[in-house]
Amino acid sequence: MQSNPRIPFQLSSDRAPLIGPEGKPLIVHIVMNIEYWPIERPMPRGIIPAPHGATPAPPDVPNFSWVEYGMRCGMPRILDMFERKGLPCSAFLNAQVADVYPTLMDAVSDAGWELVGHGFFQQSLKQAEDEADVIRRCLDRLEKVGGARPRAWLGPGLGETELTPDFLKAEGVEFLHDWALDDLPTWMKTKHGPLMALPYTFELNDVPIYAIQNGSSDEYLKRVEATLAVFERELKNQPRVMTLALHPHIIGVPHVAHYFEAALDLLQARDDTVFLTSSGIGDWYATADPDGAVKVMGDT
Repeated sequence: MQSNPRIPFQLSSDRAPLIGPEGKPLIVHIVMNIEYWPIERPMPRGIIPAPHGATPAPPDVPNFSWVEYGMRCGMPRILDMFERKGLPCSAFLNAQVADVYPTLMDAVSDAGWELVGHGFFQQSLKQAEDEADVIRRCLDRLEKVGGARPRAWLGPGLGETELTPDFLKAEGVEFLHDWALDDLPTWMKTKHGPLMALPYTFELNDVPIYAIQNGSSDEYLKRVEATLAVFERELKNQPRVMTLALHPHIIGVPHVAHYFEAALDLLQARDDTVFLTSSGIGDWYATADPDGAVKVMGDT
């Protein structure tokens, strides 16, 4: 028996030792989820419920405005922060952002962020009438605007059907972030050959921290500090990927951005840390564990 049909189970302590990129064991991946939430549809998430117990119905102006604030004000704030610090970022993009927010798309492109597929608009692939078409249209649109076909993918809401990894591999995607089950990349099976599962995070993700768990303004900084305290012991034997999963309407508000910048300062002050985007992590691991791709396809 196997725990899942894609990735063979393995204790992290049983994994073969790896050398981190540039010899540095702490790999920090900054991710900005840039999403289009159509005003004529129910909002995927909200910061405030409808009054008197009513069911929210479009146009849901308060919750639409919460998200659009991130596009208007949060994104310029974060773009400036990363430019000042010289930090790379992976933009997990709903492809329709290129059409609905073209000046924002230009700013992201000008900043040199890596474009990663994240659906066409913010709708789970489980709800799509034709998920293969959604994947293809997303990748085609981002290739047109970015000049290169995205190599990586995160499903909206990390939603997948039983066939999603197969569709992604068939479209040329190399790296998938949906399977957030390890601190290091792992190889996974598809009908069309091996696909690399890259780490993602729920614990250093601003949505659970602030929109679900109602964290204090400095909660992100405290979690980065606590994560580092545990990683310190583990980094002596094995690299670790620390993913910072962000959304502009949450991390980009002033009282949260203030403490998030302090977390970045803490990470940049270390001499054992390298900042990489999705494909950088994937390329490193493909070199570090070249036999894993073949092995995973032979596992039963």
